[in-house]
Amino acid sequence: MLRTLATMALLATSLTTVHAAEARKAVLYKNPQCGCCEGYADYLRQNGFEVEVKPSNDLAEISRKAGVPADFQGCHTTFIDGYVVDGHVPVKIVEKLLTERPEIAGIALPGMPMGSPGMGGEKTEPFTVYALPKTAGEPAVYATE
Repeated sequence: MLRTLATMALLATSLTTVHAAEARKAVLYKNPQCGCCEGYADYLRQNGFEVEVKPSNDLAEISRKAGVPADFQGCHTTFIDGYVVDGHVPVKIVEKLLTERPEIAGIALPGMPMGSPGMGGEKTEPFTVYALPKTAGEPAVYATE
């Protein structure tokens, strides 16, 4: 009986680990000439994500189709576990999204703020990350860092 319980616990742990690993895959679309996007991909990798980078000249269209309004777009668009993550969003906020699993299309950090992950320079103000609604509605503040 004890052996059966131990086997079941080991199997449950293995299944949880496999599911967690699947949720850590990311596909990042970027302009072919953008270097800071590669920096963000490396940042995600350093934080446990498996990142596939796909250069594209249609980044604005990819973002738009994912539900990111033009004035909320960053310089790359990432898809992680059913969500869009647009721009240089800090991994702590990405993890919050993946843990909370809100009913939204994803999150965005508009523009290319200095000091954000993958960008050079020093952070001069808090980053405001917006929740992108799945349906009609305006983006709303999701988190600040």
